[in-house]
Amino acid sequence: MQKGTSLYLAVAIMTILLAIALGISSIFLGQVKVIRGLGYSVIAFYAADAGIERILLNRDAPLDIPSTLLSNGSVYQVSVTAGGVGSCTAPYYCIKSIGSYKETSRAIEISY
Repeated sequence: MQKGTSLYLAVAIMTILLAIALGISSIFLGQVKVIRGLGYSVIAFYAADAGIERILLNRDAPLDIPSTLLSNGSVYQVSVTAGGVGSCTAPYYCIKSIGSYKETSRAIEISY
């Protein structure tokens, strides 16, 4: 009766170790995706910031800017709304810039 117990014990221990290893690897892969998304988020935010800066350089007559591709592969698009129009309560303009990189988008909105 004791001949098969060592084999059974070895298989049970291997199963437990395999379950622990698979659990840790799934947590690790999830964290890698989150960290990658954070990096994409930063790039998208700075693309949106580039769109705002471009408008502010010519603030006397701001115009909408269609999708503009930057050298790092990110894209920004800017829309300008005159003050008092729609939901814009600013005295002059409301400017919204949306930056995108890979599957992540971030937006910045200013009013002046």
